[in-house]
Amino acid sequence: MPRPVRSMLFVPADSEKKIAKSQSVGADAIILDLEDSVAPARKDTARAMAAEVLRDARGGGAAVWVRINPFDSEHALADLAAVVRGGPAGIMLPKAAGPDDLVRLSHCLDVLELRDSLAPGAIRTLPVATETAGAALRLPLYAERVVPRLFGLTWGAEDLSADLGAAGNRGDDGRLALTYRTVRAMMLLAAKAAGVAAIDAIWPDFRDLEGLRADSLSSRREGFAGRMAIHPAQVEPINEAYSPSADEISHAEAVVAAFDAEPDAGVVALDGKMLDMPHLKQARHIIAMRDAFGPR
Repeated sequence: MPRPVRSMLFVPADSEKKIAKSQSVGADAIILDLEDSVAPARKDTARAMAAEVLRDARGGGAAVWVRINPFDSEHALADLAAVVRGGPAGIMLPKAAGPDDLVRLSHCLDVLELRDSLAPGAIRTLPVATETAGAALRLPLYAERVVPRLFGLTWGAEDLSADLGAAGNRGDDGRLALTYRTVRAMMLLAAKAAGVAAIDAIWPDFRDLEGLRADSLSSRREGFAGRMAIHPAQVEPINEAYSPSADEISHAEAVVAAFDAEPDAGVVALDGKMLDMPHLKQARHIIAMRDAFGPR
C-alpha cells in the first residue's frame, strides 16, 4: 500500500534552483512538472533534468512524481520514456479524459518497467480528472471499473474554465462558482467510491497562507487526504491541516480501546455517547494518519 500524502508540491522540471529548494521544505511529494510550467523549447532539457533528479532521489526523502504532458500532445510518450527508468513514485496525467486514459498509461508503464527492470506495477498514477467538461461527466466511471495503478484522483478549475469558455471560476465573494463546487464534490465521491485518495486542487494565491490553512482544514473535514501546492510556503500549512490534531488522536485511541475491550460488540459507549462501526472506521483512519505523520 503506498504511503499517503498530504502535500504535493509542483516544481518546474527545468529549474535547478526550484528543484533544490523543493527538497528541503517538508513536502510529502514533489511533482516534477513537464507540462504547463515548461516552455516547448525547454521540454528536452526538463526531461533530462527530471531523470537526473529521480536518480539522485533514490533511497529516501520526499516521494518524487512527474507530471507528464497530456496524451493528445506530441510530448507524452517521450516524457514517459525519459523518466520511467528513474523509478518515479508516480505519474500525474493532466487533462485525462477518463479511465481509458489511465488504462492506456498503465499499459505504457508495463512496457517501460519491463524495459528498465523495475518491479511491475511499482509506479502509481494520478489523473487530473476534471479539466474538460467531458472528463467531469466521466468521473463516475472511475468507480465502475478497475483502473490499474490508480493512487487517487485530483481536480483543477483553471483548465475547466477555459474549456467551458467561462470568464472565471470564482464569484465576487471569492468562493468557487457552483459548477466548480459541483465538479469538486463529484471528484471526491468518485475517489471514495473507487477506494483511492482524493487530492484537492491548488490554492491559487500563494501569499494567502491563512486562507489556504482554513480552506484546507475544511477540505480535510470533507474527506480530502491532501492537496497540491504551487509554492514552498504552502507546504507547512497544508501538512498541518491534513494531519490529525493531538485531541483527534487521543479520541481515536480511546475509541479503538473501547472496541478492543468489547470485541464482540457492534456498539460501545464512550463519554456518554454510543459509537458504532463508522466511528471505529474513522478512528482507525486517524490512527493510520498518526502512524504516517504524527500529530498536527
